[in-house]
Amino acid sequence: MIEYDKVEKRMVLKLVFYGPAMSGKTTNLLQLHELLVKDGRGDLMVLDTKDDRTIFFDLLPFFMVAPSGLKIKVKVYTVPGQVRHDATRKAVLQRADGVAFIADSQVTEKTNNSTSFDNLERNLALVGLDIEQIPLVIQFNKRDLADITSKAELKKTWQPTGIPVFLASALQGKGVIPTFQKLLELAYTNIDSRYDLTNEHGLTSEAFIQKIIRSKEDAS
Repeated sequence: MIEYDKVEKRMVLKLVFYGPAMSGKTTNLLQLHELLVKDGRGDLMVLDTKDDRTIFFDLLPFFMVAPSGLKIKVKVYTVPGQVRHDATRKAVLQRADGVAFIADSQVTEKTNNSTSFDNLERNLALVGLDIEQIPLVIQFNKRDLADITSKAELKKTWQPTGIPVFLASALQGKGVIPTFQKLLELAYTNIDSRYDLTNEHGLTSEAFIQKIIRSKEDAS
């Protein structure tokens, strides 16, 4: 449900990182903040409490201007993983333009992953969004740990869904950018079909992604 003001030439895109508690949602944003160059990137806001890493949300905004002069802001949020903060999760999901579901690869977390994904589908429906239509990617984080679900099992489970799946170790910065890049690609395709970013605003998918996904190594 992108915010678009044609007169003011302003567009705001909202992406949400969702998943069970302690799966690595905030770590993904911290790594994005660290790995990408500061040009065009806003500050990272983290709201913590002693009993939950992120009670409300993390917000990492990116800024860009299309050749047409259209000003685009990409806001990236995370939600609290604990069930008692479900009202906050629904609030953050409102008007989302894409979701990255961050799952925990540990075998012991299978049930929590499944419960959280079901919660995502239900909450999307409650805020008027369809999980079959919204841009969605899945990241299985914590691949650096020992007792994790095998790649073969993940492929067998998720490949039939058609949802892009990524393997990651967010603490090590592995898989973070590919996950985010795919979400941006899917979100761009969805927006371009509605607002013709390519022809009306001169902003191709490649340019859109390159303005955001620019690592410090690329800049050096």
